[in-house]
Amino acid sequence: MREQIAEGEIAVGIQKQNVILTDSAFAFARELIDSGEYPNISAAVSGEMARSRAARERERLFSEARIRHFDTWEPFAATDNFTANVLARSVRHTQAD
Repeated sequence: MREQIAEGEIAVGIQKQNVILTDSAFAFARELIDSGEYPNISAAVSGEMARSRAARERERLFSEARIRHFDTWEPFAATDNFTANVLARSVRHTQAD
C-alpha cells in the first residue's frame, strides 16, 4: 500500500495508530521536533522506534560475538611460561586468519 503523506514524500506500509505518551516521552518528542530532527510527533515516535530497534540489533550481534569469542577461549597452560604461551597463541590465531 502506497500512501501520499506530504508533497513529494511517499511512504510504504504505514499503520495509523493512536498511542498514549507519558509526559516525559511527549516532551522528548517535542525536543526532537524543535531541534529539527523530525517534522512531527508521528515521525519522532517512528524514527526513535527505528533507532531503538537498530540499537537492539547491534547489541544482539555484539553479544553473539562475545559468546563466540568465549567459546574459543583457551586458558594458558602455566604462568611461568606466560610470554611463550602468549606468543604461541598469537601465532596460532594469526595462522588461522
